[in-house]
Amino acid sequence: MSSIILPDSAQPYNANITTPDWMISSMEKVMQFYVDRNLRLDTVSAEMMPNPIEGKKYMLYAHVPFCHTLCSYCTFHRFLFNEDKARSYFISLRKEMDMVKNLGYDFESMYIGGGTTTVLEDELARTIEHAKKLFPSIKEVSCESDPQHLDRPGFKQLKGLVDRMSIGVQSFNDDILTMTDRIEKFGTGQQTFDKIMAAKELFPIINVDLIFGFRGQTDEVIQHDLDMAAKLDPRQITTYPLMITHQTRKSVKGKLAAPQGDMVRQYRQILNSLNGQYNQLSAWAFGKTNDEGFDEYVIDYDEYLGVGSGSFSFLDDTLYVNTFSLKKYQQRIGSGHMGVEQQKNYGRKEVMQYRFLLGMFSGRLSRKYFRETFGVNLDTALFKEMTSMKAIGAIKNDPTDRDNLIVTDNGKMMGLLMMKEFYSGMDNVRAQLRKPLKESDM
Repeated sequence: MSSIILPDSAQPYNANITTPDWMISSMEKVMQFYVDRNLRLDTVSAEMMPNPIEGKKYMLYAHVPFCHTLCSYCTFHRFLFNEDKARSYFISLRKEMDMVKNLGYDFESMYIGGGTTTVLEDELARTIEHAKKLFPSIKEVSCESDPQHLDRPGFKQLKGLVDRMSIGVQSFNDDILTMTDRIEKFGTGQQTFDKIMAAKELFPIINVDLIFGFRGQTDEVIQHDLDMAAKLDPRQITTYPLMITHQTRKSVKGKLAAPQGDMVRQYRQILNSLNGQYNQLSAWAFGKTNDEGFDEYVIDYDEYLGVGSGSFSFLDDTLYVNTFSLKKYQQRIGSGHMGVEQQKNYGRKEVMQYRFLLGMFSGRLSRKYFRETFGVNLDTALFKEMTSMKAIGAIKNDPTDRDNLIVTDNGKMMGLLMMKEFYSGMDNVRAQLRKPLKESDM
């Protein structure tokens, strides 16, 4: 794919976010209400994934729940790395993929998340090769890593297998890295910069993950992070807001997190800095082209199937949850069963609200999508949602296309806020699922 770079003569971007603080606070409360209600774990037991439906597109998600070090602000499902357990786990992961193949699935895309997916590069390479053999329609493989692994000899095994490598930098500022206990684990900001620069030649797409909303992250610090990222000239830059959940509240709020009121100012700075250099792919993702995958795979794929301990699947309006117990996962796969153990079905209105959220977040809100997918008129089916977003200037009609809705800068801010609360809710779900785990489960 050729990169699309805007000409030097392009006008500087001037983000127009006029949403007042009280409205942002109110929206957070509304989102927390819906998230708490819709992500409540009133699931029923499940033994098997459903068969695929002809004509639907699917994405494969694989979870690798191991890290060499555990960051205090991270809420993803992960265990401290143990090589024997990790090698055994990768074998089970490939066996579960065989079961998925036997159900009749094929996939256009594969996303591997963690944890740290690259804890054992040789096992990861075997797993990707196995997936491509089982599912020949896979066109793109996305993967995550941290700076610690970029200069290891085994990392080069992934060249030609991974199309998009997303690297968790968080910040290039050494004070922020020290505060978050990352400088001892992953090195200084300059060392991380040098590692990414050296690794760029290995993959068609490199994505640099940054986080804003840390305490002490002044405008100058954020600008330095953005300038360092842009100097690397990656195909993609993702700027996540720091997320506070029930399980990280003690370690993050008041210690790592900046005051909530700083978020709008920081987000405005990000929009002004990156728009013009990059195209905006979602509220917090930026890319050189508009047609390449990024971390929020749920935007491009309504349906996805997850393999591995702690993975989620969304198939035919039903959420499926794989066991979070490493021990139980190995036992289930060893006895010929898939890792799934719970499921929750969602009603049509709930799914439409979820798609509306994704449309706001991605800037792809479309009346045509809702008409073709749900057979409804978006303006009447989600009257409250549409009316409120229009009232605050978050969306407006596209004068050139009646079916298309333009998400404004206010809308991008709201999309970011809603997605942040949704992901925080998912993190709370993970915390609830991990809470019963005993030492023997890990």
